[in-house]
Amino acid sequence: MTPRIMRIDHIHVYVRNRDAAEAWYARVLGFERIPELALWDADGGPLTLANRERTVKVALFERNHAAPQASVALEASADAFLAWRNHLHRVQGHLPELADHSASWSVYFSDPDDNRYEITCNDYSALAQRLHQTPNSPQ
Repeated sequence: MTPRIMRIDHIHVYVRNRDAAEAWYARVLGFERIPELALWDADGGPLTLANRERTVKVALFERNHAAPQASVALEASADAFLAWRNHLHRVQGHLPELADHSASWSVYFSDPDDNRYEITCNDYSALAQRLHQTPNSPQ
């Protein structure tokens, strides 16, 4: 039996410009620097950002030739999913397309360095009912 894993601690994200990436993560996801980890932000080390609750963390590594990495999926409740869809509409200027996965709903978006993100909701029926009421407009 393998040892227990509690959760994803952080995700390495490769960017061309950490300052621009930090601004994007703050504006779009509400992430902020983790002051206690600022010591890593030197000599090519990561700039670590997190949500308010510090349950989701990204470590930004600057690379001149940043290549897209794997997608990162972030789970949200039905209400939060609708709020995220509205937020992404506001900050990106267009309503994100819904992906119906039959067991979950998702919206996808990318940061300026083409790292892909997904907001997913596993409460399929509750969200389906809300979306059916007003399918083509932000909630």
